Amino acid sequence: MASRCFLRSKIHSARLTATHRDYMGSISIDPELLRRADIAPFEQVDVYNVDNGERLTTYAIEGEPGEVCLNGAAALKGEAGQRVIIATFTWLDEDERKRHVPSVVLCGPGNVPMAGQ
Repeated sequence: MASRCFLRSKIHSARLTATHRDYMGSISIDPELLRRADIAPFEQVDVYNVDNGERLTTYAIEGEPGEVCLNGAAALKGEAGQRVIIATFTWLDEDERKRHVPSVVLCGPGNVPMAGQ
């Protein structure tokens, strides 16, 4: 049976803390958010800007605590203070799909994971 693509992890309601255009690329993300969402450094991520509708695909790198920063060309897709969703996906067969539960992290002020996350 063919596999299908499903949400693997999501960081929801994060706020961009900065943008750095003169950087090689990627998105810098708070290490605790990466850990809780089970996103590995250099893993491909999709970024959806809730405030301007921009969408992009890049890779995650470990940032500073509280940081969510678009780097390189991606920096043109947002500005500090805007809300973003960061998502990863995985291919699952039918048996895997039945057991799959995505990791979802909701951010509060300062990009701190909300209680219970």
